[in-house]
Amino acid sequence: MRLRFSRHFMRQYAAAPLAVRGAFDKQSRFLLASLQHPSLRAKKYDEGRDVWQGRVNKDWRFYFTIEGDVFHLHEIRAHPK
Repeated sequence: MRLRFSRHFMRQYAAAPLAVRGAFDKQSRFLLASLQHPSLRAKKYDEGRDVWQGRVNKDWRFYFTIEGDVFHLHEIRAHPK
């Protein structure tokens, strides 16, 4: 599996706090190892568009689609409460 980042994702990632970027970097390694890794808490977010949600930390989430052997990362943002 590979990761591919949208421009939008990269802008959001660059604007995120350093701690969030570090946490995402760790979570992305888990994603590459296994979509079912417990700390990701990955789940389908939008069935119609086949969008998944993964956990960065308790306050942030990232959103992605899967195409073949590529995880397409679309967004990383604070989780609304």
